[in-house]
Amino acid sequence: LNDYLETKRLAFPRFFFLSNDNLLEILSETKDPTRVNPHMKKAFEGIQSLEFAPDQKITGMISSEKEKVQCTTQVDPAKAKGSVEKWLVEVEQTMIETIRHNVLQSHEDYTGSRFTDWLKRWPGQVVIAIFCLYWTLDVSMALRNDGNSGLKRYSDKLETMLVDIIDLVRNDIPTLVRCTL
Repeated sequence: LNDYLETKRLAFPRFFFLSNDNLLEILSETKDPTRVNPHMKKAFEGIQSLEFAPDQKITGMISSEKEKVQCTTQVDPAKAKGSVEKWLVEVEQTMIETIRHNVLQSHEDYTGSRFTDWLKRWPGQVVIAIFCLYWTLDVSMALRNDGNSGLKRYSDKLETMLVDIIDLVRNDIPTLVRCTL
């Protein structure tokens, strides 16, 4: 039994995060892919569960905060013919592809939108990544081009953004937007 579980863990290394009992439960329920959901938190940080369509295809990811991110490509566990580790590898690849897609789209959207509108449109992880990217870029450019006076101007821009965020928080906003802030 240990050798069998080891081969499954080698095929999908995130199975190493699961106990033998949890792994056996997943492997014994190959006809019902939704049975993997109680174990998603152990295998993927930040993912509470997967969203399944009525036809059992995986259409999205759901975080512990209940933030849903739709997959760019649906994963069909039935194509793996009972090999849970095979479709979970595909899920992992789709997660990376989906977050990459969202980051690239958000990057394009950032400069053409008001900051508070932009941050309400995108998943929390994407907002944090893109804002850090632009903060680093803007601080570097301000220092390189104008030294301390450029940094002071950027500080003024950040204060304006902070006032916009305060205005946003004072209104009724979704819990996920509050978490992102």
